[in-house]
Amino acid sequence: MTISDIEVFAIGRPAAFAAGSPGEFLVTPLHILPNASRLLGEQFVGVRGGDVYAVLVRVHTDEGLTGVGSAGVGSGAAAFVIEQHLRPIVIGQSPFDVESLWEQMYRSTINYGRKGLVLEAISAVDIALWDIMGKATGQPVYNLLGGRTRERIRVYASRLYARTDLDELARQARVFLQQGFTAMKQRFGYGPSDGLAGMRKNVELVRTVRDAIGPDIDLMADAYMGWDVAYAIRMIRMLEDAGVNLRWVEEPVIPDDIDGYAEIRSKVNTPISGGEHEFTRYGARELLKRGAVDILQPDVNRVGGITEARKIWAMAAAENIPVIPHAGQMHNYHVVMAHLNSPMAEYFPPPGEDAVLEDDTLFWELFEGEPRAENGEIALPATPGLGLTLNDDRIQEWRYTG
Repeated sequence: MTISDIEVFAIGRPAAFAAGSPGEFLVTPLHILPNASRLLGEQFVGVRGGDVYAVLVRVHTDEGLTGVGSAGVGSGAAAFVIEQHLRPIVIGQSPFDVESLWEQMYRSTINYGRKGLVLEAISAVDIALWDIMGKATGQPVYNLLGGRTRERIRVYASRLYARTDLDELARQARVFLQQGFTAMKQRFGYGPSDGLAGMRKNVELVRTVRDAIGPDIDLMADAYMGWDVAYAIRMIRMLEDAGVNLRWVEEPVIPDDIDGYAEIRSKVNTPISGGEHEFTRYGARELLKRGAVDILQPDVNRVGGITEARKIWAMAAAENIPVIPHAGQMHNYHVVMAHLNSPMAEYFPPPGEDAVLEDDTLFWELFEGEPRAENGEIALPATPGLGLTLNDDRIQEWRYTG
């Protein structure tokens, strides 16, 4: 069996797409800049840029099997890399040769890749190859990685953006509690430019959710790279003094400031997580070697695909660092299922479960087969491959043609 073709789908902005629910916001890496409001617009619209919101692939073989994958953030440039650079490398080769193919894709793009959108493009192709391998062997991907480590995966509800309407924030948290989630994550809304008043508002945001869900639910909070080191240390200590008991604080500073991560971790008691915006085993090795994080958070469709992710999980296990990947979704869930050092996974509630169609929920419409949470857990099917199919109707409706 050989790879015969790769279809690439760039998905544009759907008509029903939103930048988030009304009133939602969060601190971002741009908020340290004086012109952040102009860059972000009147309401938070993200730091993605461009008109493409997702990049998907369907890899074909000469025996009629296909595999699907997605490229991280979904930059339109990733689609170009797949079509113009990666497709000629993999066409005619065996989909089982993932180790060799990964190195060919990585090393042939290293002069302009190494991180970012090029690795996300490689990730999409690699994930699709694992999907093909599962279908060819009649096994779910997690069986190819080591098999089940549990019957169901505990997941945390990942929503709860900052908002000035604290009553609405508390209501949303109680909805997730009523749905059976035993863990959830919220977003900070303020950073260094907001001064001490913003710090107090951050505490108020977290306290609002903690009061709504009680002391026994795991609560995490995400700074989305929007702080600096001094602010992060002071802010986290203020949260600790407030007694809100966070399971972790996520991405307090930009990902390249690994020394900053390590300094923050050494000066606070709250665990620090990161790795969502890191790439390959080499990037993960630096986070681990320099003691930067308590929890590692790669995303399989960013970090290099399943071929690279399994190495990262193994390195983290050797350091007794848990891996709780960013974003959930099947490409992450299969790796989580096969590894004991992944105690839970992230879960973006689908539209209709107190969420809107936007960056974090778009995949629910593009893929069919994603597991739905019940009482804060998901079950993975024994379907060969990833257990996903592309929603061709939605893809054709939203395909970017600009």
